Amino acid sequence: MPGEAEAKLFNAALVSLVEHGITPNAMATRLTHLGAPESLQSAVAAGLLGLGSRFVGTIEGAARFVTGGAARLTADGALDDALDDAAVRAEAERIVADFRARGEHVPGIGHPIHEPVDPRAEVLFEIAEAEGFPTLPVRLVRAVAAAGSEASGRALPVNVTGAIGTVVALLGLDWRIARGLGVISRTVGLVGHLREELARPMATTLWRTTDEAATRHIHGAGA
Repeated sequence: MPGEAEAKLFNAALVSLVEHGITPNAMATRLTHLGAPESLQSAVAAGLLGLGSRFVGTIEGAARFVTGGAARLTADGALDDALDDAAVRAEAERIVADFRARGEHVPGIGHPIHEPVDPRAEVLFEIAEAEGFPTLPVRLVRAVAAAGSEASGRALPVNVTGAIGTVVALLGLDWRIARGLGVISRTVGLVGHLREELARPMATTLWRTTDEAATRHIHGAGA
């Protein structure tokens, strides 16, 4: 069973990802509900099917590189707090270089809205520090964000999925189930969207507005 500190960090990680606004996942849920209002679970499932490499699934990628990087840094028996910043920075640069060599974005860093920091990530890190968790995973993911920013020439803060991936490492969970934390969180959020859809519907507006935009050239040509 989790201790009090583990439960607090785990719960905070789940809560931080519940709601993301009118994302493609939320729109898929709302539109599916419009077509099949008798099947709430199908509407939620429709939204969950879109959780992948761009939305939520980056938790898995971040958990994998943080877990692997921390294991390499401590492979010779070095303690977390004993590792100097140069060693952590070197590992972070190696991680970033590997992703760039494959032409892939580094998961868990960068955000189109939250700059220069993602406040959700910072709160999770503050909880981890206050509860006495090891410092290495957080130091490493911050170093990866710094290395990624330097390599790309853009500000790429640790985002919330990167922070949750780090929480996975801090809790000693298998990185292969990391995306499941996002599935749990977003399920709650999508049910909330359906509750809102029942009270203040927008699915029909989304459908008709999109249809109008997609066929405007046809109507214009006919005129």
